[in-house]
Amino acid sequence: MKVERIETYLLEQTLDTPFYFSQFEFRSRQVCIVKVIAADGTYGWGEGYGPATVVKAGVEFLTPLVLGEDPLQVEAIWNKMRLRALDYARRGVLVAAISAIDIALWDLRGKLMGQPVSVLLGGRRRERVKVYATGMYFTETEDLAGKLADEAQRYAAQGFRALKMKVGLGVETDVKHVRAARAAIGDDLQLMVDANHAYSLSEALRFARQVEELDIGFFEEPVSPEDYDGYRELRQRTSIPIAGGECEYLLAGFRQLLSQRCVDIAQPDICGAGGLTETKRIAALAAAFQTNVIPHSWGTGIAFAAGLHLVSTLDIVPGRLRMPEAMLEMDRSENALREKLTAPKFQLEDGRVAVPRAPGLGVDVDPDALAHFARVD
Repeated sequence: MKVERIETYLLEQTLDTPFYFSQFEFRSRQVCIVKVIAADGTYGWGEGYGPATVVKAGVEFLTPLVLGEDPLQVEAIWNKMRLRALDYARRGVLVAAISAIDIALWDLRGKLMGQPVSVLLGGRRRERVKVYATGMYFTETEDLAGKLADEAQRYAAQGFRALKMKVGLGVETDVKHVRAARAAIGDDLQLMVDANHAYSLSEALRFARQVEELDIGFFEEPVSPEDYDGYRELRQRTSIPIAGGECEYLLAGFRQLLSQRCVDIAQPDICGAGGLTETKRIAALAAAFQTNVIPHSWGTGIAFAAGLHLVSTLDIVPGRLRMPEAMLEMDRSENALREKLTAPKFQLEDGRVAVPRAPGLGVDVDPDALAHFARVD
């Protein structure tokens, strides 16, 4: 069996309500998804994280390396792509293109072998994965604190047991927002915060000291992803667990993050950091540093399914009789691509989502939705 062709799709959704976070504003959602097709017609779907047009160009650059290869030899194909990109893409969007093809190959391999991806990755430790709701972005409103509090209550009512909100507008404003959210959901739900690397070290310290009493589950991307010393110092000076890695790439990048003891929680994005092949290696490296992995996930059902399969295979460190649960991010911001592109739909039950049991990733792309969201240039 050989890979016969690779198709790329640029998809776009114009948002009903634009929103922003500490770095920039979203008026639309765009994504590049990839279909890898074997000679017998069996196919797999993948997704790249990053600017969609650039991911598409990267996939097209890599495609000749994959055509004609045996789709069961996923890691060998991954290494071939990686070596071709090594001289000029040790980080960034070309790694996301590798990730997209790699995820599609795992989906294809699972279908050809009649097994879920989680089995091929080493076997499930859990059939359902605890998910946390990511939302509470910023919008133009007179009472942003009240809006964020209402949104937090809505997620709690939907059954989420853990929520993550955006910060990064300024220490005093952010503290006000976090206090409002905590008051809205009470003390029983986990509440995390994400600055998207908006703070200096001194600002991050000042913010952390003011919200420590609110039992924050983790403080994500507090400082620049390039400031490894700042990460390490902040981690040493606050009791809030520090999370990061959304902007990190490949095993070598995470070796630097982990060896310098920068984070309590590593957050590779499967669609950006190197695909399932490399993220599985990153998780093993993190375990060696006694660091747990909670993948970043902010895309379509393809990305989320990949995350479910990976997280279902993770061992929590350190091991103990009554283990904390592995977690995965579940984006709740406006995203019709996520809601309509893939089937079957993911169902939240008691704060958890079942890991698909069908071969491959266990989701497929709806052709009508694919046509509807196709970007017209």
